[in-house]
Amino acid sequence: MCLAVPGRVLEIAERDGTRMAVVDFGGVVKDVCLEYLPDLKVGEYAIVHVGFALQRLDEESARRTLQLFEELGLLQEEFGDPWEAAAAAASSARQEEER
Repeated sequence: MCLAVPGRVLEIAERDGTRMAVVDFGGVVKDVCLEYLPDLKVGEYAIVHVGFALQRLDEESARRTLQLFEELGLLQEEFGDPWEAAAAAASSARQEEER
């Protein structure tokens, strides 16, 4: 499943001519393109789908939605377990070194 998830903008920078942000989705942090919302600011919330910020959202709505997604297990489904992903990456790196 691929959800549109609300997130809070932590940082904004231009990368290779594209306005990008670091966005927090209830503890999961991802890079997001801001080309559709060029006036979005640090601290604001947006609905993000497949790496693009699509619509500005007020903080209360964002928090309620994130809480509901968490309760339903949808954040885990969408983003996976970051600890599990890190462990898998470390294991893969060890196996590569052993070869």
